[in-house]
Amino acid sequence: MNALRTGLATALVVLTLGSGAAAQNNAPTMANAAAQVPPAVDSALRRNLMERLPNIGKIDEITRAPIAGLYEVRVGTDLFYSDAEGNFLINGQIIDTRNKRNLTEERTEKLLAIRFDDLPLKDAFTIVRGNGKRKLAVFEDPNCGYCKRFERDLQKVDNVTVYMFLYPILGPDSTEKSRAHWCAKDKAKVWQDWMLRNEAPQRADASCDLSAVARNVEFGRKHKITGTPTLIFSDGSRVPGAIGTADIEKLLASNK
Repeated sequence: MNALRTGLATALVVLTLGSGAAAQNNAPTMANAAAQVPPAVDSALRRNLMERLPNIGKIDEITRAPIAGLYEVRVGTDLFYSDAEGNFLINGQIIDTRNKRNLTEERTEKLLAIRFDDLPLKDAFTIVRGNGKRKLAVFEDPNCGYCKRFERDLQKVDNVTVYMFLYPILGPDSTEKSRAHWCAKDKAKVWQDWMLRNEAPQRADASCDLSAVARNVEFGRKHKITGTPTLIFSDGSRVPGAIGTADIEKLLASNK
């Protein structure tokens, strides 16, 4: 896929949707793309793109884009846009300038969403504050500086249950530190001692079962969690990167 991206001219499709021949509705969304694609177009696109760009990968879905004559080609969670015959492929974003919305970004966020019920909660440890009614899952690497900053802001959030997924992706030492935290008797305390006070945990016995952490890494790769911290809220939405207390509270409130 990297070779494909390098070989394609990155195009930014910035159109004032809703005027002229491209008008489709007053507030277009990528969900509108679900309109039936003619079988002949679907077949031609799949055939031509696979023949001409064999490294594109498996084409999972072809739908109408919110611009007349343009089709969305979905490869996993990667989105491309093409004419009906696959003669031109656009690697870029569709922005609705009138409504100030990035339609490609909105569509990608939906594709990247993870149902909270699908999270392997048995492979996380919990930190409960207050009544614990609100839920938040977080993927963190113990060597992640942004995670430590996020943890300081998270301390100010009450009435929440945090499901902490150890996600060692920054190097071998991250795996060793994750072993020490996962194998600790009081995981939550040892984790906060490290993240907030820089107090290193005791070294874990080599016989400690680290399969849960390995499953976290596998799960994260499957769902394209590429950085830490990554937050998953109860509605399935994800936020990559450290955010402050006010933003955490806002997102938790919207998930009631």
